[in-house]
Amino acid sequence: MHPCLIVNGIWGTTEQLKPLHEHLSTDRTVCSLVFADASGRSPILSLAHEVKAACDALLAGSDASRCDIVGFSMGALATRVFIQKLDGKETVRRYISISGPHHGSLNAYALPHEGVRDMRPNSTLLRDLHADPNPFGKVEVHCIYTPFDITILPPRSSVLQQSKSVTSIPVPLHGMVIRDARVMTLVRELLT
Repeated sequence: MHPCLIVNGIWGTTEQLKPLHEHLSTDRTVCSLVFADASGRSPILSLAHEVKAACDALLAGSDASRCDIVGFSMGALATRVFIQKLDGKETVRRYISISGPHHGSLNAYALPHEGVRDMRPNSTLLRDLHADPNPFGKVEVHCIYTPFDITILPPRSSVLQQSKSVTSIPVPLHGMVIRDARVMTLVRELLT
């Protein structure tokens, strides 16, 4: 089994990731990343450097040459930036994005922080990512989202066109998606 990194989103905590971490760690090495500054103040590129460092550390302690990454919300976007801009194409095997603001969220207009501004529709960061002709290379991409999301608006902003699979699971709230039993089961299946 490939080692797996789980990356949390804005205002994320280790406690939020614990159910998925435990669900996946029965048969593989799993590490969870909660950003040093998960407030949305840090630019997404800075967070992507944290994802890279965590991925490098995970692989350094493993015999594997590639790892899998599950990114939630802002963590899904930071993981995407790592893959596209920081050579993550070379070290990531599978990338599962859960409710990531890949096309921006209208809610990102609510806060003036730099990282939150990166998550606005048509932001400079998002335009740059969308302009990449080969965004993921050999990385296998899967997207999971909830159609009831009121944090990522519109909810289909979480869908990447290059995905091998896109699954909509009707979870009532954005913050509950990462802990939903159906989502955790699907993540495990996609990684296996």
